[in-house]
Formats: sequence, structure tokens, C-alpha cells
Amino acid sequence: MADPRAIQINQHGIQINRSAVLSSDKLRGICLSRALTVSGENKTMEELLHEVEKDMPFYHRSQGGVTLSGGEPLSQGSDLIAFLKELKKRNIDVSVETTLYVQWMKVERCLGLIGTYLVDLKHINREKFKLYTQGNIQLVLDNLKKLVDLKENIIIRIPVIPEFNHTEYEMKRIIDYTAALNHVKEIHFLPYHALGVEKYAMLGMHYLFGPKKPVAEYELEGYIDYAKTKGFTVKIGG
Repeated sequence: MADPRAIQINQHGIQINRSAVLSSDKLRGICLSRALTVSGENKTMEELLHEVEKDMPFYHRSQGGVTLSGGEPLSQGSDLIAFLKELKKRNIDVSVETTLYVQWMKVERCLGLIGTYLVDLKHINREKFKLYTQGNIQLVLDNLKKLVDLKENIIIRIPVIPEFNHTEYEMKRIIDYTAALNHVKEIHFLPYHALGVEKYAMLGMHYLFGPKKPVAEYELEGYIDYAKTKGFTVKIGG
């Protein structure tokens, strides 16, 4: 289970030494108040499908389906493809939330198995994307272009983040880029929130982005209006 030193109380509050936790599964459910919980579970393919099939009447009645989220779902191994194939056999529609920050072969193997790609497009400026994410935006843009050329169903999701892309100039550039893509008709704006700060604290990790004020919905009004002038269906969240 855990070394007695795994959880201690000091002047900083409750401190968890995760290296002293010997078996997290044995700690699952022992805190009756759920003040402390173990997140995540290991499940077999059969167990996952059993959970999915519980909602089959809902899927068919309301045109619902399964959404894969993450982390980055497309970075998963062969089990992902096996799961997608099982869902297809059951005529269950699948959406995936993705950054497209994977090699194209990871995307290509999913073609025909995913109904909708919910693609995060955080920025289109190479230098700023590199500075804040340590990544290469060209990989994202190349994958996005390939999906567009294949006429896949794509919804662009733009996280609106202070000091990163939350300016009229930057947001218009992202919207203009999206407008130049064929077959993309919908944009979702995702306003920055501070929920991650508390999660990082619970994990004993430093939140590198620092304290930032959440983005209010009224701050998106100009972006929404501009996107609509470009012919997009627009939502907040999603």
C-alpha cells in the first residue's frame, strides 16, 4: 500500500510523497470522504466496451457517440486501433480531441475509424508556439492540411489564453488561417480557466504558466463576431 511517510501534515498542509506509495491500486477507495482519491484505472478492452455499451440507446436516439480525449489519444499504440474497430462494428460514432501533434502515420491509421476530429489550434506563429509549448507548429499544420484534403470532418477548437493568443491581431490570424482551409465550417472557442492550478497543486507540481485571470465569455465577443463574418458556426466550449 504505502510507507507511513507517504502522507504527512506540516505547515504547508497535507504533503504527499508519491515515491513512497508502493501500490496505488490498494489505496483506491479507502478515503471514505474522497478527500484523497486515486485517479485513473486500468481496464481491458472488454471492460471499456461494456461501459460504452451501457449508453447504446442514448447514442442511437440522440446521434451521440464516444469522444476520445487525453493526453493525446492519437499517440496511443495498437490498442487504440483495436478499440476503434470494435466501436465501428457496433456502429458507434467516434470523435477525438487531438492536438495533431503526432507523426502522420499515427493519424493515417485512424482514417475511416473516426467520425469527427476536434482539433486544438493554439497558434499559427512558429516562434510563439515553440516558446510556449516547446513544439513545432508545422507538424500540426501539415497534419491538419492532410486531413482537410481528405475531406475529413474537422472542428477547430481555439484555446483563448492570456499572454499567448488573446489579442485581436493573433486571433484574427488564426481565424483567417482556418477560413482558408476547405471543408472546415465550425470553430469552438475555449476560454482559459484556472482549474489546472489546483490540479497541479494536488499533484505536487509547479504550475509553470503562473497565476492568470480566467477569460470571461464577454471577452470572446469580438472573436465570435469575426469568425461569423467568415461563415463559421461558432460555439463557446465544446
